[in-house]
Amino acid sequence: MDVCVWRWCCLGARLGACPALSRPLSSRCSEMLRYFDQLGKRKRAQATNLWNEPADDTHMERDDDRELYNLLQKRARLRRGSEGYRRLSFDISAHRQIRREVKDRWRQILEVLGFSAEADGLLDITSTASYSSLRQPLQARQLLTALAEQTSLFDRHCSLPERYLFVLDRLLILDVGDDFLSAARCYYPLEAEEGPPSEEEPPSQEAVLVTLSPAPQGGEEEEEEEMATVMDEESLLVKLIE
Repeated sequence: MDVCVWRWCCLGARLGACPALSRPLSSRCSEMLRYFDQLGKRKRAQATNLWNEPADDTHMERDDDRELYNLLQKRARLRRGSEGYRRLSFDISAHRQIRREVKDRWRQILEVLGFSAEADGLLDITSTASYSSLRQPLQARQLLTALAEQTSLFDRHCSLPERYLFVLDRLLILDVGDDFLSAARCYYPLEAEEGPPSEEEPPSQEAVLVTLSPAPQGGEEEEEEEMATVMDEESLLVKLIE
């Protein structure tokens, strides 16, 4: 037998032994499209929910993430449009709004520093983020603590969002970490304890950026209700090649 013919026969035998390649092409294409559709839904869900602990796929490590996750799970089991569904949607929207407001403040500071075009990319933290990838974890943690203690960037009633640790690591790599802290002190100064105004103390003249988060578009609160059941990337890949 000719050597080339023998090699082609061996290759055909190997391909035939591969379960993924032995299936019809239409079936493989369908599964590939479904895989990318799931990835798209997962990415949109992450952008919508802004998980405070992005590296936690279970969303169980933090109380605030766990509460939002459980609300999404409960709503997914209800009929869309029902009273219970609408009530849960209101609670979910309130959680998301708090997170959007924090992100808007960070975007404003980045724009002040001249990163208007890069702001969205710098703030985009997904579930692929890992603490082992941080280049300057200690400095980023110190900067995050300083922002919490010296500015009003964060909601005072919640623990620090870990997602911004990754943002600060990126800013430190760009050598603008201290600049960000200085700008945050200026535009979002630490709020004093609430109390009656003092006649001796004139109103503060500190510059403050006011950010109004856009109201959610119709259907935004409903479009990602299935996010809690979306499989992670590894599971999808395994399922695809089985």
